[in-house]
Amino acid sequence: MRNPKDNDFNGRRSAAADAKAALLKSHRAAKEAAEPTRIAREEERLATAAAREARQTERARIKLEEQERVQSDALAADVAAKAEAETREKVRKDRSSRVTDDEAAQKAERDRRYANRKARKR
Repeated sequence: MRNPKDNDFNGRRSAAADAKAALLKSHRAAKEAAEPTRIAREEERLATAAAREARQTERARIKLEEQERVQSDALAADVAAKAEAETREKVRKDRSSRVTDDEAAQKAERDRRYANRKARKR
């Protein structure tokens, strides 16, 4: 119930100030009581952030190694393809030169027979 004597302006103002002071005091007490858990949570957040950074660094390292491996594999495949192409070209040129040599030998043999035939007729 209300006390009619304390219902004047000064009474209400002092009651509000007392209530505000009580709230501030309880807030400070709660803050001090929660300080160890706040510190523990902050340490946990820092540890989590460090672990996250370590995982990101590891992923970046693995990704870089994978890119290097892919590049070296591509380079090796390119070198192998060039070597195979050179080998095929060499085989083709050898075959072509053999065919040309065979054709030249056949032509020389034909010309020799023709010359022998002409020589016998004269």
